[in-house]
Amino acid sequence: MSKGTEKRVDASQKRLINCSKVDVNQLMPLKYKWAWEHYLNGCANHWMPSEVPMAKDIEMWKSNALSPGEKLVVMRNLGFFSTAESLVGNNLVMAIFKHVTNPEARQYLLRQAFEEAIHTHTFHYIVESLALDPGEIFNMYNESKVIADKDRFEMKITEDIIKEGFSTDTFEGAQKFLENLIAYYIIMEGIFFYSGFAMILSMHRQNKMTGIGEQFQYILRDETVHLNFGIDLINGIKEENPELWTEQFQQHIYDLVAEATELEIAYAKDCLPNGILGLTAPMFEEYVGYIADRRLERIGLKAQYRKKNPFPWMSEVIDLNKEKNFFETRVTDYQSSSTLTW
Repeated sequence: MSKGTEKRVDASQKRLINCSKVDVNQLMPLKYKWAWEHYLNGCANHWMPSEVPMAKDIEMWKSNALSPGEKLVVMRNLGFFSTAESLVGNNLVMAIFKHVTNPEARQYLLRQAFEEAIHTHTFHYIVESLALDPGEIFNMYNESKVIADKDRFEMKITEDIIKEGFSTDTFEGAQKFLENLIAYYIIMEGIFFYSGFAMILSMHRQNKMTGIGEQFQYILRDETVHLNFGIDLINGIKEENPELWTEQFQQHIYDLVAEATELEIAYAKDCLPNGILGLTAPMFEEYVGYIADRRLERIGLKAQYRKKNPFPWMSEVIDLNKEKNFFETRVTDYQSSSTLTW
């Protein structure tokens, strides 16, 4: 062995958390190829909100084309998402990145953090375009109870992770970290975001506020990759640390998801007090249960709600391979020019 080669990374020694044997600065050789694939997918999906024209939305917002109920849906979702994206980004940077000890997973986390910044930028761009009161939108998480309740749910789970001295070296610390991943990937990005997506994209399907709808399509596509990465990360940590996945902990996750679904149903009722666009609050109670079951199943837990999907068209929207005619409309599955296939 030549001098210095004993310090080269052995991929088999890499671990997702609590890895003291491997230099976290050495990306290669890869062990978790799924993490690198998610990173590449994120890069290929790059977009900026300013690329989406807002002229038609501005005209529609100023006209009488939207009912008060439709405007309420837009305002409530701008208010929720504008802060929720910041919460996710802050949790990534302050709570998750520090404790993930694998460089390829960290590489994706860096990409995701940038995407969260783009999403926050999106809501600034929409607010500015429609000449809305930025204080009303960006402070809605303090002024609307249903939004505040969802955000407090997530912030409470972050509290322990960012305390000085927190470590995943202990059993309790590793479980708390796993709880944080589930709360943000499975609940925040996997459940809390989806009522809003369905509401705004339902408007988009009816040719209303199409600029906002297109940006929400881009965000949904990004969130789909975030969710898939989070599920792989959670399942990877479970596989490497099976002792963490106790029956008691699994019941705790069921309880968290149950609380989250109630919060999301309350949010949907607040957004749709009278129903619009063929959407009603009971439909979202069905949808939230359906989504929650899908998330539980993907981390190895049992479905709890047995609901049907009242919005089957959402599956088509989420399909990352769906193509559009580039010369008719901007490609919803936009890729950077270096990776776009013609």
